[in-house]
Parts: sequence; structure tokens; C-alpha cells
Amino acid sequence: MKKRVLIASPVRQKEVILAEFLESLERLESTNLVLDFAFIDDNNDHDLLTNFSRGKENVHIFPTKSEDCYICDESTHYWREDLIWKVAEFKNSFITLALEEGYDYLFLVDSDLYLHPKTITHLVSLGKDIVSEVYWTRWIPGMLPLPQVWISDDYKLYHAKRGETLNQEEQRKRADKFLEMLSKPGTYKVGGLGACTLISRKALSMGVSFSEIYNLSLAGEDRHFCVRAAALGLELFADTHYPPFHIYRESELSELKAYKEKIFSVETANKNSRNIENQPAGHGKREKGSRITLSMLVRNEADRYLEMVLKHALQYIDHAVILDDASEDNTVEVCKELLKGIPLTLISNKEPSFNNEIVLRKQLWEMTVETQPDWILILDADEIFEDRARHLLKSLAERPDIYYYSFRLYDMWDENYYREDAYWNAHKWYRPFMVRYVPDFNYLWRETPQHCGRFPKNITELKGVNSDLRIKHLGWMKPADRLKKYYRYKKLDPNSIYGIKEQYQSILDPRPNLVPWVK
Repeated sequence: MKKRVLIASPVRQKEVILAEFLESLERLESTNLVLDFAFIDDNNDHDLLTNFSRGKENVHIFPTKSEDCYICDESTHYWREDLIWKVAEFKNSFITLALEEGYDYLFLVDSDLYLHPKTITHLVSLGKDIVSEVYWTRWIPGMLPLPQVWISDDYKLYHAKRGETLNQEEQRKRADKFLEMLSKPGTYKVGGLGACTLISRKALSMGVSFSEIYNLSLAGEDRHFCVRAAALGLELFADTHYPPFHIYRESELSELKAYKEKIFSVETANKNSRNIENQPAGHGKREKGSRITLSMLVRNEADRYLEMVLKHALQYIDHAVILDDASEDNTVEVCKELLKGIPLTLISNKEPSFNNEIVLRKQLWEMTVETQPDWILILDADEIFEDRARHLLKSLAERPDIYYYSFRLYDMWDENYYREDAYWNAHKWYRPFMVRYVPDFNYLWRETPQHCGRFPKNITELKGVNSDLRIKHLGWMKPADRLKKYYRYKKLDPNSIYGIKEQYQSILDPRPNLVPWVK
């Protein structure tokens, strides 16, 4: 039986912002769910809610009139006590409606958010009684974005034991750790949340509410809700897989365009990859289960080996997912031009994160699994298979009993020689490069900022095979590249915490031991 979800929001909102919110509601996925909507129309001077409900039987609008004044401008939103507790009563009325109408979940959401299409289906799948999807906001112009979830008290973003005294530096370090955690896809226990929250019928029945707790001085109805929920024995969770966009200021509508392009480029790629008739000549009908998706992280690769690598990969891939880490050259244009013959998902980060590889690797992984891949082949922009890959990889992908393939990677010191010594012997070991995606598998990562691995660390728990197909690593071939990498590791890992100090030092060895590449 399908779960019933009531999506509810008190609405007093500018027309241009509300239009975006309602558009996102129209786009919500509802697989195995029945979605209904409830709005309190709080003195709006437009007809957007009425227009949204037209032709729908699952929308309830409750008009209300009052003389109060709610002000929000390009600086911040101004909340008075009377407005806070009026909104609390609105939210309580939604709780009552959800209980009386027998809904399985109530999703309370603010009307200045643009929701990711997968928000509801994902939150329901978590099986939590209270969980919010995290979004980030510059509460004051010029400050760093912060989440709408917190650790404890009014808005404390760091853990501290009762009675523990922390100096400002320690408070900052702990807060940074909390914020870094929330920047990674996952579901985390928190102490406070709001504004984009799914609440189960169990929690509703236990007596959660937004009413003021008379002996609690914390500001805001969400804080009183969270304290009451914890006192009832309910845990609070924050999820970071599908963050919405917060239109906190009207001026931020321009940034919303980029957010929508990002999330819907993945949706378009999904449709394209499933539409066999749209596949170009040369990419015949590949059976479901044997399609190969190239997954690649790039940054400033246009003048290196990117063109060669992509042209070679086009001989055996069916789809490409590219994460561009804020390239400053025409890397993106090169990717689009070379890959225009196949379905392509390409996202560019505004700010680089190359100093924290795990963030990029997990972002690339999430982008790739969004496309519902069969096989995920992760190559860097300077890695290329030997020529026989064009035939062999396709046949490997057709084996139904294998879940990953491992290959040997050769560090090429020029076009005809690879390096081999105590610290340069990667080619003697087999490492996974191509993995069958298993949706229900609990993937785990090596959480280190450098050398974290391109795949989740536990994929080897599945059945895999070693292949004699070889991969060339071209990134060491030029002296300038070696010098650049040497200084990069010196900067990112100065104490050799994540790598081997002697190997770092050996990069610039003037007389390395080289072995001929035999075709």
C-alpha cells in the first residue's frame, strides 16, 4: 500500500519567490507515495495558491486574515514574538489535520525553498520519525552559508559536554567539523532542525507540537518543537543528499537558475540514457545491465591528455558523467564537444575543492548513481586503457555474476617507458576501476582529504575479477607535470599523513628506473 504524505506550508510570500516554490512541488517525485498539499494563505495579495490548486483534488487552501506586518528585505527577515507563535499555531493545525486524516507522514516546508525532486521519496525511505533535509543560508549578507540544523541550545554548531569550557579557537574547530560533516552526503543525528521536515505518524501521535514551552527562553517555534520531541524520546536527524535551494532574498533568484540546471541536467541524462531510440549511430542497443558509464573528475585538463583520453573512451562507453572542479581553462568546452554524441551529465563547481579529495569523489559518485548506471568506470583525465579495451570492456560488462573488475595501472615516465622501483610499483597490483552499481548496497568511504580512493572502500566485499587489460597513467610523463605534482603534495600533505614521504621525495629523482612498455 502506498504511503500518504501531507505536504504543508503556511504561506505569506512574495509572488516571484512563491512561484518557484510551487514549481518545485509540481516536480516532486512520488513513487510508491500519495502526495497531498495543504496551505494556509496568510494575507497574500496574489492568486498563485489558487492557480496551483486548479484542476487538482489533492490541494487544500485555508485562508486567514490578520493585520500584522511581516518584513523581509535584502538584509534579513524580521521576526516578532507574535508572528512566531502565530506560525506555531499554523503548524500545529497541520499536525491536527494529518492525524485526523490518517496520513503516514507530515512534511512541513517553508515557502521560500526550491525542493529537489527526490526530496520526499528519499526522506520517506530513511525510515526516520523526524528528519530534515539540510539547506544552507547566508543569514547576513557577506557571511558564510550556514545550515538550518544545529547541535544544541539556541543555535550551537559544536559539541560540548555539560559544564565544559571551550575557548573560541576550540569552538571554531568543533563547529568546522560539524559543518564539514554536513557538507558530505549522509544522514546525521542533530539537536535542532526545521523548515524542511518530515514527521512520521508515530511522532505526531506521541504529541509533538510547536506550542511554546512556558519555562524555556529559546527563541523560535522550531526550537520548542525540537526540545519537546527530544523529551518524548524522539531523535532528530538531518539529511544532506538532496539539499533544497533557499531563496532567502529576492536577489538570490539569479543563483537559483544554476541550481535548477544542475539538478535537472541529471534528470535529463537519466531520460536520455534510458531512451534507446535517441542513442547515436555507433552506440547500438546495449542490454540493460551491461551499459558502461564513464565517471570522471576534471580540473584544468584542456591542454593535457583530456582529448586523447575521451576519444579513446568513446569506443566503449555508453554514458559520461563529468564533475568539473572549477576549471579556469576550457576543460568544460572540450568535454561537451567530444562527448556530444552520447548522453552526458556535466556539473561545474563554482569553487575548487581539490584540497579535499573525499568531498569531490563522493560528489562525483552521487552524480553518477543519480543516472541509474549499470557499470561505473572511474578514470582520471590522464588515464587511458590500452587499445584492446574497445572490445574487451564490453564483453566484461556482459557477465552477470561479477560486481567489479580490477586492473593494473602503469605510471608512464614518457611515451614508451614506465617507472618501476620500491615506491613506483602500482602496476604490480590490481585495483578496482569498473564497478557494477548495486542500489541497496551500503557503500562506505575512506574519509581522508587525500588518497581516499576513487570508489567506496568496501566494494571488494562483492565478487570481483582481475583483468589483464592494462591502464596507462600519463600524468607523470612530462617534467613540468612531475614538478607540479611534487609541490602539490608538499602543500596538501606536508607531514605525509595520507601518503609516503619517501615517494613524494622520489618524484624528482633525476635517474629513475624505467622499464619499456611492451604492446
